[in-house]
Amino acid sequence: MNVHLSFAGNCREAMEFYAELIGGELEGLVTYSDTPTAAEVPAEMQDRIVHASLNLNGRRVMGADMAGDCYQQPQGAQIHLEYEDTEQAERVFRALSEGGAEIMPFAETFYAHRFGMTTDRFGIQWMISSRIAHCP
Repeated sequence: MNVHLSFAGNCREAMEFYAELIGGELEGLVTYSDTPTAAEVPAEMQDRIVHASLNLNGRRVMGADMAGDCYQQPQGAQIHLEYEDTEQAERVFRALSEGGAEIMPFAETFYAHRFGMTTDRFGIQWMISSRIAHCP
């Protein structure tokens, strides 16, 4: 399963940030001006991203900038990243929280060594865990 995210004009910045922070391979950043329908796209959208793909071990976080009133703030879903290394998990959680809003602090829980939830500065919600206890 892959995830597709909508952005309000900052898809490039977000995907480059995620690639640097989380790792993986940023496979592509395609602008509206790179498409066969570029002539039909408004001038202010030409340098925006129509398709981005970040490959994380065979799973992809994809995204695009939405035009005008087509953008809606993401809600009702989170991206979950699980790490064996607690320090790495905490570093990722802190970086994603910077400029965003912490929903649940990164702390020990009954189901994980550490777990936290945050919304990043791009409006994307994340769940970060370390050594989660798997249910039978």
